[in-house]
Amino acid sequence: MIVRLLITFLCFEAALSLVGSDSLQGEQPDLEVAYREQLQPLLRTYCFECHQQGDEVAFDSDHSLAEARQNRDLWIRALSQVSNATMPPKDGPRLDPETRVKFSGLLRKVATSVDCVTDPNAGKVAMRRLNRHEYRNTVRDLTGVDYEPAEGFPGDDVGYGFDNIGDVLSTPPLLLEKYLDAAIQISGEAIYTPPGPRIFEIEQRAADLKGASKFSRGSSVTLASHGTISIEIELPFSGQYELTLRAHGDQAGDEPVRVEVVAGRDRRVIDVPASTSEDYSSRFRLGKGNRQIDISFINDYYVAGKADRNFHLASVKLEGQETGAAVEIAPALPASHRQILFASPSKDLSPDEATSMVVSRFASRAFRRPVTRDEAGRLVQLAAQVREDGGSFEAGIQVAMQAILVSPYFLYKVEKPSGGEHGDSAMISQYELATRISYFLWSSMPDDELLLLAHEGRLRDEKRLLGKIGRMIQDPRSNRFVEHFAGQWLQLRNLDAVDPDAKSFNEFDDEIRELMRRETMTFFAGVMRENLPVTTLLDADFTYLNERLASYYGLVGVQGDHFRRVSLVDSPRGGILTHGSILTVTSNPTRTSPVKRGKWILDNLLNSPPPPAPPNIPELETAKLSGTLRERMEQHRENPACAACHQMMDPLGFALENFDAVGRWREREGAGPVDASGQLPDGTEFAGVEELRELIVKTREEPFVRCVIEKMLIYAMGRGTEYYDQCAIDQIFGFVDQNEQKFAFLIAGIILSDPFQKQGHRE
Repeated sequence: MIVRLLITFLCFEAALSLVGSDSLQGEQPDLEVAYREQLQPLLRTYCFECHQQGDEVAFDSDHSLAEARQNRDLWIRALSQVSNATMPPKDGPRLDPETRVKFSGLLRKVATSVDCVTDPNAGKVAMRRLNRHEYRNTVRDLTGVDYEPAEGFPGDDVGYGFDNIGDVLSTPPLLLEKYLDAAIQISGEAIYTPPGPRIFEIEQRAADLKGASKFSRGSSVTLASHGTISIEIELPFSGQYELTLRAHGDQAGDEPVRVEVVAGRDRRVIDVPASTSEDYSSRFRLGKGNRQIDISFINDYYVAGKADRNFHLASVKLEGQETGAAVEIAPALPASHRQILFASPSKDLSPDEATSMVVSRFASRAFRRPVTRDEAGRLVQLAAQVREDGGSFEAGIQVAMQAILVSPYFLYKVEKPSGGEHGDSAMISQYELATRISYFLWSSMPDDELLLLAHEGRLRDEKRLLGKIGRMIQDPRSNRFVEHFAGQWLQLRNLDAVDPDAKSFNEFDDEIRELMRRETMTFFAGVMRENLPVTTLLDADFTYLNERLASYYGLVGVQGDHFRRVSLVDSPRGGILTHGSILTVTSNPTRTSPVKRGKWILDNLLNSPPPPAPPNIPELETAKLSGTLRERMEQHRENPACAACHQMMDPLGFALENFDAVGRWREREGAGPVDASGQLPDGTEFAGVEELRELIVKTREEPFVRCVIEKMLIYAMGRGTEYYDQCAIDQIFGFVDQNEQKFAFLIAGIILSDPFQKQGHRE
């Protein structure tokens, strides 16, 4: 691991000769000349016959690049058709592969044209909240508490294929309630609060006491001569107790009404001089367990017809507080407590001063930037109020911590507007850059090293930044990037919903499902951490397996439950196209789906998703079709509404037909051999997954790498890409291409790009 880290860092350092402060800036070609002298002749040759003025789609109406920019949607549609080889049609002019590449490149430049030099735009990122995975990771890294209930938060909406897109991450009222509950629970687990003494309190009517029935008058008791009533109760602890009698007396003679209270060996005599009810209290030390307290009227006085001294008792109340050795001994302090409460009140440090030190550091880490004096002051006041109300120092910190955990500055990635002159894109702050980097690669808050670099103003020092990126890729926390980026880009999350037919595929079970997912995740992580070319994802001659999954694939020589790198030389498998996870998630429950597999390749590997299917087109199973799957698909394509897209999707999917619906290799389908051949609309022929893989790597390498760049840029930014992002994508591609398409440089190129480093002025 250390060797890999050093290699990655040295590669980054060597690349600095290719990367200056304007490392990702390229010169814009003269598109106006290219539009007139290169694109227009191609349009006349291949398109004008069917697409000129008067037709529904016309390409001869825009006479300049400026006019074409005003009609951008048309050119984006043209780019999609030419890139997917669905145009020109089969009965149209023949377009050879080399010309098609040139044609697509020119259309792309027109469709996405923006003056990257005079009118650059980094795009605007919406303030967005942490999704539930980021929330749980951030809480764990901030407090040391793994708050598992975060997985039960309302599901995060998905945009552009990812669940971290600011525009769709709403904040429903239910989520706000869960944030409040979470803050209380997290602060309680992170900080140990010494328990206060246990309190006991009970109040009873006098008529409910033992022996009161013969003296009661309604709810009260009257002792007219010598008499005793008693309280019988079980006490939960030993301690000091206070007995309060609500009583008064009929006064007579030369002394007030007097009662005796006996509790164990303790005896108290209480004078009751009032003629109306008042409270009379006495304190006792009582032991734990069953206890009896006797109340007796002891100075009766009576003169017939003249005077009568009586005692009237309305109610009794007993209150106690645990003291002494019975108080609970504090347990060992959790690590989170020691980390957060690094200061406490002492003879040299007042409670407010200690609170300020603690909450300032905690809030700065939680807000991912230095807390302001006013913010810290309000938190100190909040903690002081808790102490004034009888709470401990630790309880005050807990409440301040709760306020921090429900603050928008914690729950949202806030970037303050700092637009440049005339509305130009402006650099985000170094703390905001640290936050973008950490949530991109770790789905969590910046670590101390990132925050220190930001504090020192050195985060844009490219040597330090690239070195830090290399270390972050090697850190186990980058597994979160693998899980959340690769898991969503490759649609591995959909694997949970797949339910293959048990009769047809009885070897598939939940264990195989998880092993398939792990294979792809481990493979992606291996390509990333070993800094292999991005295209290794497609053409690798190795994967990661354990004995159970290798046996499922029909591979021998792998023993044990642990995953390890396995060579696929002389095997038809290789790259993610042959992973069981991908093959299963793109199949139907009872059979393979060339359509789903072809669409998956177009969408996730070539970034050329076909348009949605037209309405009222029946599914293959419900249409009245016959023959083999390939024959039924060909009949399905006879519908003109289907043919345009299916002639691109279906051949790609058929190349994977040697793999069944749960990813196992097969030579036959039903009674006949598998036909895995395919032909693209431009006439390119291939047979089987190996030739398809070779076709993509050799003739579609740039679209594939650009696809990965764009998908990763969307994930990194938390927003969809726009036409003006093509400037950055071109620059990132150039940077990656200069560095042998190594994976680490793809990540570095995105972090060094303007959209990542700046905040733009328009969407």
